[in-house]
Amino acid sequence: MGRSAELATLDGLLRGHRLVTVTGPGGVGKSRLALRGARERHAYCPDGVWWVELSPLCDPELLAATVADHLGVTDQSTRTAAEALCGWLGDKRLLLVLDTCEHLVSACGHLIGELLQTSPGLTVLATSRQSLGRPEERVFSLGPLPPGGAALTLFKQRAVDAVPHLSLKSFDTPARAEAAAAICRRLDGIPLAIELAGARLRLWSVEQLAERLDSRFEVLTDHRAARLPRHQTMRTTIGWSHELCAPLERLLWARLSVFAGGFDLAAAQDVAAGGPLAPEAVGPALAGLTAKSVLRARTHCGRAGYRMLDTIREYGRQWLGELGEEAAVARRHAERCRRLARAAEADWMGPDQVEWYERLAAEQGDLRTALEHLLAHDLDAALDMASALWFFWACCGRLREGRGHLERALARTPEPGPRRDRAEWALGITALLQGDLETALRQGRRCVARAKDPEARLRAAYLLGAAILMPGDAEGALDVCTPAIDAAEDDFTAGLALCALVRVYALANLGRHREAAAEATWLRDQCASRGERWMRAYADYTLGVTALALGRPTEAVEHVRAMLLGKQLLHDSFGIAIGLDLLACALAARGDGEEGALVLGIAQEYWRTVGKAQMGAPRLTAVREECERRARASVGDQAYDSAFHRGARAGLDQGLSYALKGDFAQGS
Repeated sequence: MGRSAELATLDGLLRGHRLVTVTGPGGVGKSRLALRGARERHAYCPDGVWWVELSPLCDPELLAATVADHLGVTDQSTRTAAEALCGWLGDKRLLLVLDTCEHLVSACGHLIGELLQTSPGLTVLATSRQSLGRPEERVFSLGPLPPGGAALTLFKQRAVDAVPHLSLKSFDTPARAEAAAAICRRLDGIPLAIELAGARLRLWSVEQLAERLDSRFEVLTDHRAARLPRHQTMRTTIGWSHELCAPLERLLWARLSVFAGGFDLAAAQDVAAGGPLAPEAVGPALAGLTAKSVLRARTHCGRAGYRMLDTIREYGRQWLGELGEEAAVARRHAERCRRLARAAEADWMGPDQVEWYERLAAEQGDLRTALEHLLAHDLDAALDMASALWFFWACCGRLREGRGHLERALARTPEPGPRRDRAEWALGITALLQGDLETALRQGRRCVARAKDPEARLRAAYLLGAAILMPGDAEGALDVCTPAIDAAEDDFTAGLALCALVRVYALANLGRHREAAAEATWLRDQCASRGERWMRAYADYTLGVTALALGRPTEAVEHVRAMLLGKQLLHDSFGIAIGLDLLACALAARGDGEEGALVLGIAQEYWRTVGKAQMGAPRLTAVREECERRARASVGDQAYDSAFHRGARAGLDQGLSYALKGDFAQGS
């Protein structure tokens, strides 16, 4: 609102410079301006505009991984996240927006420097309360809204939003118009301060608000901070809003500041209830804070919830410290996240798999905060939580981060025990999927030697069997997995499914395709009956492999497309990459060489996000090489190369859509 001149200036800076930072005090509208400015640049960015919100991130070591995650770069190699980003961005032309950098200034400056040096088509737009200190940086200092123009319009609009009986015409009287203008002047035109003041009109008239606000500033303004008037205005306004909240609302505000991201009613009750704030009082207090613009209502993944702006969260954290409750609330928050991780693991093999993935992805900032707290204060609980999230690390492309948490927890917990054994297994899984077979083999042998119950034996056999199978030893993998499956109990557990999957792959690699198809069909049906998708997709993949080997390429196409649908829902880039390779091979085998080449081009872009083509596995490499041979023989080198490059340029989401629908004419 009222930022057309600033938008034009920002657009001009982005046209001429590769790093632009919008600076200004909290609440001045930096993120809003950046969001609108980024939207204006879409047409000039063939590879997109990407928004990364950094406010939930506390650990600078995870900055590159966070940016990579937002860009869909789920690199599963042992490279650093920064190296993976540089590799993926090298030939891209895109705008990367890093929002709220002030608590990570040094790390952001360093990462941006690396990216700009290796990615000539990259432009970065940052928002921060201070500049990043880069030599190529152009700083745009954002000022407040003009008090008599846009600021007044904003105040009137927020007042109408807050008070149903008000309308814009309500401000037409001279006294009310002058009072509204005085409020905007007193608040220095800072948008967030104006929004907070507008919410107070539920209690007072505009004239009363102006009078009370003026007197409040005279009492509270700290003249020692006169050199930072806008910061002081914002802090004074938030402090006044805080004092005008009911006591239980103030207590809730402070306790909710522990959340790094959003939260719902149940999460707020888990973490913030206690003492004078009973669980049944949390809901009304949330409603009160929302009505006062302290909280913003939001909906994510179909769940109603709330979020708190950074500037308001900072005030709450300071108040929490004054109350002496930081440690207790952080402990409750960490325990809530630990319970969430364990509940997600317990339900992972069921029909809510996709919903759990989406929920954990949305709460990743809080999971990180909880793990950091537990690593510092409760190592046993840290081991438990980090290993409970094995599926989130391994199945959803967060290998590097998961491995880091697991290694830190294990390094600080030398004592043996069941929780350490589970963490050792989870570490082995992350290493396996990164292609670090030496570590995976070591961890697999260790887990096999220590496994005491049937489920632990199955999981250990999966890890060791997969580490043996990946370089090509299918017989060795069968020797490990078959006894564990034969000794298993009747329950269909994650361990049994994982171990059965390795056995199915091994059978297919040995050319025992009918056996592999029969066991893959059993595995797929078991998963389907429970609503499980991740494992089922790999069973569909094996059915595609066996159908192709048995001379039924059209059947193979259908199996692989079913597999890709499941992997798409869980954003499993590795699964999508191997599925696209197999789909291309099946298309070429049935005579559609040009379509196969196009899908191989799409697959190449997915392999780039994974970080290591075919993970170095001989069997996966053979599938891709066979596809290229067939496709070139079918359509010739020139047509193959043209189709391949069209696929590589299609973009990840659009390319996958082409492959799933078979809409290759549109893809060309």
